[in-house]
Amino acid sequence: MKILIVEDTRAVAAVMAARLSALGHETSLAENGRVAVDRFREDPPDLVLMDIEMPVMNGFEATNRIRAHEATQSWAWTPIIFLTASDTAENLVTAIEAGGDDFMSKAVPEAVLQAKMKAMARIADIRQRLAVANRKLEEQANRDGLTGLANRRYMDLMVDLRWADAQRRKAPFALLMLDVDNFKKYNDRHGHQCGDDCLRAIAGAIAATVETSNAEGVTGDAFAARYGGEEFCVVLPQASAPAYEFVAAALVDAVRRLGIDHPDNAEWGVATVSVGGARAVVADGDLAPLFLTADERLYAAKHDGRNRARID
Repeated sequence: MKILIVEDTRAVAAVMAARLSALGHETSLAENGRVAVDRFREDPPDLVLMDIEMPVMNGFEATNRIRAHEATQSWAWTPIIFLTASDTAENLVTAIEAGGDDFMSKAVPEAVLQAKMKAMARIADIRQRLAVANRKLEEQANRDGLTGLANRRYMDLMVDLRWADAQRRKAPFALLMLDVDNFKKYNDRHGHQCGDDCLRAIAGAIAATVETSNAEGVTGDAFAARYGGEEFCVVLPQASAPAYEFVAAALVDAVRRLGIDHPDNAEWGVATVSVGGARAVVADGDLAPLFLTADERLYAAKHDGRNRARID
């Protein structure tokens, strides 16, 4: 375990660190509560051993601040054991009311120290497993089940955040709407299972295009999402005009190059997409008109013959 020892007496801290190191734990030291809070925010430990009476900030105040910080984080809780000079019932009550989980005498016998650390190690392991499970659940909740791209709910949330950030920076903002050409005809001929396979392949090409476009001036905040049905959206925060144009053309080319057989798609004979885009030179005002413009240009691209992008 990673254990943060918060103790203003160097000799006591050194002895405790040596004892815990001998048990195989990694320790770090903080000489008062304020330093402990800063260390906790920088690199959260698996366990905190907190002295109570310290200069600058005592253990109770430090614990309150750590708990407040945890309330903003996904992992949410780290065990805190107060170090006391005497293990009385009154100390236990005070420690728990302050946000601690247990208390322990600074002169705790070796057998008791080992037992407590074993219990804390089990808790740390459970927390780690729970954090991994929560991350997987969160990722699943944000992903479209068919294509693996961001889903509509997550896209709406992230677009608002990216737009607000672009407004603060007075930066440009672009988005692209994509629609698979004659997809109903594809489903009618090949069946819905093949239709799903087609959408998955196209989504993969879209994601790969966005990911490999960083060299063209696309920021790491760019992402692709399934907008609904056979329609997709690519969001390009802070994209320059050349980057915006490059990605639009690259998306059309990437999907066509998949070579997915589609005899009913006019003269192309393979699956293609039409793309409509809109770009704000400086993000300002409402985001809705940008989506409206991109959607209008998408249908203009279809009217012009499909398998192309209309971005201005």
